[in-house]
Parts: sequence; structure tokens; C-alpha cells
Amino acid sequence: MAEVVLSALTKSFGATKALSDVSMTIPDGSFVVLLGPTGAGKSTTLRLIAGLDKPDSGDVRIAGSSVVGDMPAQRDVAMVFQQYSLYPHMTVRDNLAFPLRSPILNRPEDEIRKRVAEVASVLRIAHKLDNKATQLSGGEMQRVSIGRALVRAPRIYLMDEPLSSLDAALRAELRIELKRIHQDLGATFLYVTHDQVEAMTMATHVGVLDHGRLVQFGTPREIYENPVSTYVATRLGQPRINFLPADLFGPARAGATQIGLRPEHILQGEGPEARVIRVEHLGDQTRLHLHLAGNDLITLSDPHTTLKPGDLLAIRPEDPLWFDASGNRLP
Repeated sequence: MAEVVLSALTKSFGATKALSDVSMTIPDGSFVVLLGPTGAGKSTTLRLIAGLDKPDSGDVRIAGSSVVGDMPAQRDVAMVFQQYSLYPHMTVRDNLAFPLRSPILNRPEDEIRKRVAEVASVLRIAHKLDNKATQLSGGEMQRVSIGRALVRAPRIYLMDEPLSSLDAALRAELRIELKRIHQDLGATFLYVTHDQVEAMTMATHVGVLDHGRLVQFGTPREIYENPVSTYVATRLGQPRINFLPADLFGPARAGATQIGLRPEHILQGEGPEARVIRVEHLGDQTRLHLHLAGNDLITLSDPHTTLKPGDLLAIRPEDPLWFDASGNRLP
């Protein structure tokens, strides 16, 4: 495994600037998630590290050495894509072994058998090794796809939204599996997604991209609790953060035009009265949709609350975040 350092990476496709001056360190053994909407530059970052594209300027260093001049095969990285990319006529065993039999790696067959057995055990698909790829479920196919990367034991694993084509239950299952695999292997992962749940549950570090720029990098907790802007604040958290007029609850901080309130940072029982619009009972919690002075907001309540639509509820903010007219966080 290895540390990966990106220095002032810039990449354009025609008139479109996909990445602009991105600098970031992916620590050895970390699980870094790149978060942002479509077009933010997430996949472009992966492709530049893998060598599938070349930067217009900047550098990519793996284990202290620049790899910008290296071919993809020379970089010792492995990539997992959204689509499974399996060979349907091959068994699971042969799909897993395929990278190790390539002319570049060309490992001995006894080593291949040992490595395939180890990876199949890690992925919990050892009982499927003799099945054809076409006989697998979607979740099993994605495990095999991930396994084709794991068998190589590269310096870094690059994963481009590998769970996005699965249903919700399988995504939840494989999120847990991927984190377990990361912890067991001590490997370096760079994972691309627009799914904030994946970022919060798997990442050791999160990089938030906005139109090709890295706008914040830190632990999931840091990003959640101390976002640098309204844009970053909306990337993490369900329900989403509430943005309200700065003076809705009284005098605002100097320079603030908006107050940001996470749903759990709205205290109940004192303050101005909001009207309950909708009550969502989710088992372990209840979401209250409220209306206050022309503004809609969401907060959390006891799962056994007796509140119902039309009721009035006094609320006030706790630990608010303040933002200026440009959406930048105020200290």
C-alpha cells in the first residue's frame, strides 16, 4: 500500500474544465471518499491517478514517486467500476484469476490458486467459485468484480461508484463488507460516490468536489460539523440541513444572511411557535416537517411523539451555523 499525493491537478476536455488545481493527500491505509454531484470531477480524478487520462498540469505521486509519465499498467493500481465487467463464459474462479494470468503479472498457478482462495474467503463467495458468472446475483457479481481488484494487491484501490447499480438492501450489505475488507487488509482506498450515506459510513476522510475544485477535505465528522460553505453542508446529513433567514429566531451574527440548522440542532419546548405540517414515523425516530414564518424546516422528535399535523410546537436553535450572502461559513 502507499500514500498518494495529488498536486495542483488540472484537466480540461475541450472547453469544459473537469478539474482545477486539485491538491490532496490520500494517506497510506486510508479510505478516502470523493463526494459530489455528477460533473464535480470525481471520476476524472480516478482516471488521472490510474493513468487512463493525462493531466494538463500538476502531478500524481504514489509512494513518493511521480507516475504522470507511467503507463496505467506501470502504476500498480486497481480499479473497480460501476458495471461488473465480468467474463460471462468463465467461472468465478477464472474471473478472479484472470488478472494474475495476464502477461504483465503472469503469476505461477499455485500462487494464483492460493490468492483466489484467500480473496474468495474475504468476500464470502468461496462456495461460488465453480459457478459461471451468469449464475450469480447482482450482489455476488459485484463481489467478484471487487475481488478481481483485490487479488492483485495493488498500491491503491480506485472505486468508481461500484454500488450504485445495486438495490438498497444490497448496497447496505456491501457497504459493511467493503469497510470490513478495508480494515482487514489495511489497504488504501479512493472511492467515488454521490451517496452521502456511503461517505459517512465508510470513509476515514472525505473530499468534497464542486465543479472540479476540492472545496473541503477532512474526516466525515469534520465535514458534517464544520462545513466551509452551504454547498458542503448539503453534501452530508439526512434529513438535509435547514437553511433559514439569519434573523428568524432573533438577532443574527454580524454579516450572516442565513442560519444553518441540522435537524438535531433544533430544540423543542421554547421559542417561536412553528406549525406541524407532516409527521413521518420511521421506527427509531420521527421526522417533523414544520412551517415557521413562511419557512419550511425539518427536525427530529421522539419516535412515540403524539404530535400531529396542525399542532403548534415551540422551537429554538442550538449550535447554529452562520453563512454569508455568498454561502461561505462565518467563524
